[in-house]
Amino acid sequence: MSRAHVSHSGGDLLRPTDSFVPRHLGPSDSDTEAMLAALGIASIDDLIDETVPAGIRLPERLALDGPRTESEALAEIRGIAAGNRVMRSFIGMGYHDTLTPAVIQRNVLENPGWYTQYTPYQAEISQGRLEALLNFQTMVSDLCALPLSNASLLDEATAAAEAMGMCWSVGRQKRHRFFVSDDCHPQTIAVVETRATPLGIDVVVGDLEDFDPSGEDYFGVLASYPTTDGRVVDLAGVAERAHAHGTRVVVAADLLALTLLRAPGEFGADIAIGSSQRFGVPLGFGGPHAAFMAAADDFKRLMPGRIIGVSKDSAGKPALRLAMQTREQHIRRDKATSNICTAQVLLAVMASMYGVYHGPDGLRRIAARVHGLAELVRTAARRLGHEVADGPIFDTVRITPQGIDATAVRYAAEQRGLNFRYFDDGSVGIALDEPTTAEEVTAILESLTPADTETPEVEPLAAEASTEVDPAFARTSDYMTHPVFHENRSEHQMLRYLHKLQSRDLSLVHSMIPLGSCTMKLNASAEMAPVTWNEFGRLHPFAPENQTEGYRELFRQMESTLGEITGYDAVSLQPNAGAQGEYTGLLVIRAYHHARGDHDRDVCLIPVSAHGTNPASAVMAGMKVVSVDCDDAGNIDLDDLKAKAEKHADRLSALMITYPSTHGVFEETVREVCDTVHAHGGQVYMDGANMNAQVGVTTPGSMGADVCHLNLHKTFCIPHGGGGPGMGPIGVKAHLAPFLPGHPVVETGGEQAIGPVSAAPWGSPSILPISWMYMRMMGEEGLRRATGMAVLNANYMAHRLRDHYPILYSGRNGRVAHEFILDVRAFKDSAGVTVDDIAKRLVDYGFHAPTMSWPVAGTLMVEPTESESKDELDRFCEAMIAIREEIRAVEDGTADGDDNVLHNAPHTLAELTRDDWPHPYSREQAGWPKPWLRDAKFFPSVGRVDNAWGDRHLVCTCPPVEEMAEV
Repeated sequence: MSRAHVSHSGGDLLRPTDSFVPRHLGPSDSDTEAMLAALGIASIDDLIDETVPAGIRLPERLALDGPRTESEALAEIRGIAAGNRVMRSFIGMGYHDTLTPAVIQRNVLENPGWYTQYTPYQAEISQGRLEALLNFQTMVSDLCALPLSNASLLDEATAAAEAMGMCWSVGRQKRHRFFVSDDCHPQTIAVVETRATPLGIDVVVGDLEDFDPSGEDYFGVLASYPTTDGRVVDLAGVAERAHAHGTRVVVAADLLALTLLRAPGEFGADIAIGSSQRFGVPLGFGGPHAAFMAAADDFKRLMPGRIIGVSKDSAGKPALRLAMQTREQHIRRDKATSNICTAQVLLAVMASMYGVYHGPDGLRRIAARVHGLAELVRTAARRLGHEVADGPIFDTVRITPQGIDATAVRYAAEQRGLNFRYFDDGSVGIALDEPTTAEEVTAILESLTPADTETPEVEPLAAEASTEVDPAFARTSDYMTHPVFHENRSEHQMLRYLHKLQSRDLSLVHSMIPLGSCTMKLNASAEMAPVTWNEFGRLHPFAPENQTEGYRELFRQMESTLGEITGYDAVSLQPNAGAQGEYTGLLVIRAYHHARGDHDRDVCLIPVSAHGTNPASAVMAGMKVVSVDCDDAGNIDLDDLKAKAEKHADRLSALMITYPSTHGVFEETVREVCDTVHAHGGQVYMDGANMNAQVGVTTPGSMGADVCHLNLHKTFCIPHGGGGPGMGPIGVKAHLAPFLPGHPVVETGGEQAIGPVSAAPWGSPSILPISWMYMRMMGEEGLRRATGMAVLNANYMAHRLRDHYPILYSGRNGRVAHEFILDVRAFKDSAGVTVDDIAKRLVDYGFHAPTMSWPVAGTLMVEPTESESKDELDRFCEAMIAIREEIRAVEDGTADGDDNVLHNAPHTLAELTRDDWPHPYSREQAGWPKPWLRDAKFFPSVGRVDNAWGDRHLVCTCPPVEEMAEV
């Protein structure tokens, strides 16, 4: 046997083998040359010259380091993580350590089959995720005893703010006062106040005992259950008083406590909100975590976020889908009641699976143990001579030390690796949690023991402690009775259930997801690895600063790098979603104007092509939306902009633009657009959804934009996770930096900071290592090349498809940016084929549809990203070309006008293997229209879903099995 001879130059020997850039970029060098040749150009640099206006291109390269290999970057971030001191935090305040079942961590959180899915707008290829979210809704609705629940929100504080908005809207905004109990968590109070101020809502914070709705203009009241310091208070009287005067009641509840305590819906709450974090989701220094919301039925048209509903498919089989999608912002725009776009879906899936795995009995057992430990600590504290209030509690004990002060308690606790909560009055809060061990309880008691006093022994105290809550507050109603919460106790069963659901969802593990504006690129395994390290996952967001130096170094580096990439002077990482970044940027602009005495500047100019969340965010920021037209080429109509800027010059606050435009072109007049707004006293906000076409080539700051938000879950590789987590940090010019958001618990933000927009000081910190790793491994050269490759891939695909579908908009030299719009509207008249038919038919070819009907109704917006190989781009183009031929067959009468592959798509395996075949086309044409599908084929688990039927018969919790069978 001979052995091939391989020669190496000295340079090759010194070159590492785990370079990341060629792993991130899909096309090989030879593929790149072939695509460039197809376009008739010599290099990616030449393509950028032809595509991006010369006036906005950077004269120099970004001041960033060169790329790191995967192993180098992991070693470096391991060093950063070492700066975090992981201690056991019993701080509470809405955040609790938890035990993530390994079967859920490995098969959901660490599984690209779950974390690379897109938002389930295409229901037929999202049935697994939709079922997991329906389980979440059912669990929340049952525990809260309220009929309606959504599929998660961003965090507890913003959920409270959303609930306030719902109460205001259901009362038609006729009243303007909202009462907030001072027993709520401080971050929740602060975020509610931030949200209320620009809307003109007067938030009154005070003692619930003083709440009197009879003589005031109150539309709602927010109470905490249990309170922030652990007490369980009777809220039935509050609800009765409020309802007597038409005031709505919102309860911020602990989901685990509701397994033992009377449910909010049972004592009169209209809305219940909270966090599902302690259901198996790591602390993560504050996020991401899925918030929950449950409400009375009359709120269903006002519920923010997403609701999963039960409908039926084309065969009459039960099928799940997103219900009432007319609530989406791209339809309602400035009439939307919320700007929520990203939800914490991956985390909601984890929480729901925690509920499925443990079931109601397991959750009750966990809650009873936590409660019993709290009672044990309370009893011991009394025996040590400390003051502890009587009355019912769940998991938190507030102690006023005697014979030892709080400073000494803190020193003793930290010496033992423990963090407690320390109140201004010298009392100490201790919140027990699921992972608490006997040894930790001993350490807690030792920390509370005064000098010359013997620490009580834990075992005798445990024998005495009661796990039963006060009978006056005890829950007597059943919950989580659906079979799904009783069938998966063993790990084998749970593993198979998770993989059964995963198999019903199309994700990036199957094929490209070519969604315009959504940038579904590689989420590299090396980037994901640090997320589950304890150094990042087990830190409480309010842990002492000297324990979190690693995170703070990560934040410093992230802010510096993002500032360089965007051309901005300061960055805030706090917004924990893209739309939250929009909202934050506008609040910062508002604060800037107010600081200058310009209180009347409240007009926000928004092009008609803008993201739907833009006008919704503007309204939430207290602004009045004025639309700006676009011309026939899809660009901002400069004459219309100038006319409206001049008309509203005395009140002009901001312009919101997206660049490249949502039409997929680099507009030539962007500098003139910014100059026009500035000349009339306004500020320019740039939506950063399309930063994938800017990095290393241009910057928002150099174009003239004053503030820009960044979708880290798009350009910077945090995975979509089926609709979240996301991050939406903002960058600002120096004059806006003083107004960056602050926080009531941890010092952050500018000198004249606006209030917090998220519950945690830095939003969702535990996923920031993903973007850090991406930027570090790519380096300046890699990031710039990624932008060029994204533009090349899009132009190559547009070139291949141009002869088959009209490309709706193009820029200079006929080029597109990193995405483009296919115009399929004419097929409705020529063949009776709609954009929905094409989207569903793509499923038969193994692909997720591009973005449908946005920003132009009846079109498809395609974005390949830089991570897809030429082979994958070609497969998608071949699928689209084949679909065009199928449309042509209908047009010329070769195919039946009604019974054809397009109208009947997608085709399930059950349909393709039925004994009788009722269609005039073959099974092969239906299910295997291209040769590659013989090698690997994704089958949807349901046929086309009937959305209209589902809206007429809204069911948003798991229905009984017999009802499912009758759908």
